[in-house]
Amino acid sequence: MKIPALPAVLLLAAMAAAPSAAPSAVPSGTQYAAPEELGAAYAAPPAPSWSWPLAPRPPVLRPFDPPDKPWLSGHRGVDLKAASDGGPVTSPESGTVSFVGVVVDRPVITVDHGNGLRSSFEPVRSSLAQGDAVAKGDVLGALVTGHCGATPCVHWGVRRGDEYLNPLEFVLDLRPSVLLPLAGE
Repeated sequence: MKIPALPAVLLLAAMAAAPSAAPSAVPSGTQYAAPEELGAAYAAPPAPSWSWPLAPRPPVLRPFDPPDKPWLSGHRGVDLKAASDGGPVTSPESGTVSFVGVVVDRPVITVDHGNGLRSSFEPVRSSLAQGDAVAKGDVLGALVTGHCGATPCVHWGVRRGDEYLNPLEFVLDLRPSVLLPLAGE
């Protein structure tokens, strides 16, 4: 009879898939170096220094989801929930207005922050003009209805040249926590 063999096979398969109880390769009590002690071996990115374009800090309704290829569909920015339509949208960093106009029936404003970084906001109606200087926190314009249906939201995109970046990297530390061994060990 083959029925008793089935539980044995399932038990063996479960044991093979289970994590090993072998001791860790890192002995307990191992010390780890601080990033500054590693010097050139560890190049930490700068801490996020931009501010949120909406206040108070908004929830993210739709995250950054870049396409695998430039011509494919994806979400090249983040959608942030606003408190209400008509509220102010502010510049997350200082820069110069590089575009104010309508794109696909939506009002858009773009700010050039230097070093090839530009951020765009839609749907935002603005009285600013191309070439206007803005400081971090200055009002860029007012949020208008339409991007997220009945929910008031702003789409925030950031680009460096032609590459789309995750805007949240400029306001949050998204790096994973990593323990590094001491130098020389």
